[in-house]
Amino acid sequence: MMDINSLITKAPKASQLSRRAMLRAAGCGFGFMGLGSMLAQAAEIDPLAPKSPAFPAKAKRVIFLFMHGGPSSIDTFDPKPYLIANDGKPLPIKQPLTFAAGKTGALMKSPWEFKQSGQCGLPVSDLFPHVRECIDDLCVVRSMVGEGVDHGAALLQTFTGTFTFTRPSIGSWVLYGLGTENRNLPGYITIKPALSHGGAKNWSSGFLPGSVQGTAIGHAGMQVADIKKEPIEYLINRGLDREQQRYELDMIQAINRKHHELWKQDDELETRIQSFEMAFRMQAEAQKVFDVSKESDATKELYGLNDPKTADFGWQCLLARRLAENDVRFIQCTHSYKWDQHSDLFAKHNENAAEVDKPIAGLLKDLKARGLLNDTLVIWSGEFGRTPVSEGGNGRDHNPYGYSMWMAGGGVKPGTAYGSTDEFGYHAAENRMHIHDFHATVLALLGLDHEKLTYKYSGRDFRLTDVAGNVHKGVFA
Repeated sequence: MMDINSLITKAPKASQLSRRAMLRAAGCGFGFMGLGSMLAQAAEIDPLAPKSPAFPAKAKRVIFLFMHGGPSSIDTFDPKPYLIANDGKPLPIKQPLTFAAGKTGALMKSPWEFKQSGQCGLPVSDLFPHVRECIDDLCVVRSMVGEGVDHGAALLQTFTGTFTFTRPSIGSWVLYGLGTENRNLPGYITIKPALSHGGAKNWSSGFLPGSVQGTAIGHAGMQVADIKKEPIEYLINRGLDREQQRYELDMIQAINRKHHELWKQDDELETRIQSFEMAFRMQAEAQKVFDVSKESDATKELYGLNDPKTADFGWQCLLARRLAENDVRFIQCTHSYKWDQHSDLFAKHNENAAEVDKPIAGLLKDLKARGLLNDTLVIWSGEFGRTPVSEGGNGRDHNPYGYSMWMAGGGVKPGTAYGSTDEFGYHAAENRMHIHDFHATVLALLGLDHEKLTYKYSGRDFRLTDVAGNVHKGVFA
């Protein structure tokens, strides 16, 4: 293509070149000047471009350790002496809505002993002896509240803020608000997520740009060995070299773009276009990041990779650390679907905790040793807790009215307990933290104002916390 100067050089003398002729000759150049302007504008609105936080951030990234099914708070991080003294007696208050109504029994004390640990002296049950060693780094929130009594509603509210509509997930909001610092890896990755109880809606970008949706690595029904064989096999056409792949992708994308022009509201097509591009870029880096085999024997032991009991979640936690090192903004690990103990609480909670306790402690210790815990917010939570009364004599029903989660690193106050439940462990009593508050607080730790992080859709501005949410600065260091 000729540039403006070459066109002028080859043109007749200025006195003989009419304005119309000059414009006709330079038209292509003006077109590309316009294209340059459009490309610059597109770069400015790129949802993945790194963005400055609204105010100084305490955390740069999030690792969310999700215990699917609902671990019992009063058996893990919220001891209740009242239950020990009144074991077997009726609940002396009116019971709220439950999932398994009609099977309610008497008050049931925890079958595990709580021990104080660390300099802070916070109690942690014998279910988590390894995590107990890290208690001085934890901020235990004992006053979480949600509305979802069933798993589907509770998961959707935990990850999207609502269970009545399809909305963007918290990871997508974080990525939209801050962008990514590594364009060769997805900014939001969920490892072995559950396909039940909302499935992909829990990591969906909703009405936000498709490029900020979560990328699932396997799913809960897959074995880690199968994922590790070819973590991105479905992303790569091995019969073609990189140049051939780029040519093939450009042809496919040209067709997709043409189709997208005809169907401008087809968000799924835009998401597919973005996913093809991400798949191509991932080839340069993903294989290297996913290969944990080169980690030292000591590191593998720290995460429990050499024990079949802990190897699955240990691999997830180790991969989470490697992704965090490579500037992935939001990472989720899921222990699914195991914590729903309507019966056989003692045996099943023991089994579940044994699978995750060592890997979680390993992750916290490893992040701290590498200097990553300071700006990485680690979150541990289920979708709700469990009732202080028994179900069927040896289980516990769902309880979204007052349950525990904890955070570590990323600017939270270490070695502290925040909020409380009533003496039974049923309802949040002090510093009640609704899920909207939790989301607002997480965003604030990342330097984002939950009231200003909005997206215009269907005629109004939407946000993760909708029209609610208060930042709980009491958890800030």
